[in-house]
Amino acid sequence: MVEALKIPAHQPTSVGSMLKEEFLDPLGITQGELAKAMGVGRKTVNELCGGRRGVTAETAFLLAKVLSTTPEFWLNLQFMNDMWLAQHNEVLAEKLERARPLVAAQTNR
Repeated sequence: MVEALKIPAHQPTSVGSMLKEEFLDPLGITQGELAKAMGVGRKTVNELCGGRRGVTAETAFLLAKVLSTTPEFWLNLQFMNDMWLAQHNEVLAEKLERARPLVAAQTNR
């Protein structure tokens, strides 16, 4: 049985905050150094740190390699933020109110 995902009440830590506060700052790594180690442009890292770019699967693998984490760590962080933001989006709430199911929900037996 698959359990429902629990979205936290407060906004989860963003990828950018995690990168800056838990990795770059404490380890004394610059955005340029991270970009070079990942083989990406500095703009990519700057946009990640500034919350203007999300983590893709490719980026997650690169971050995991250079920061000794896992790709799942970065993808889960991104996913939880995306879900929290969607859950708190008024425009989406209005769209959901108007949406109509095409398939009946199945119940567990």
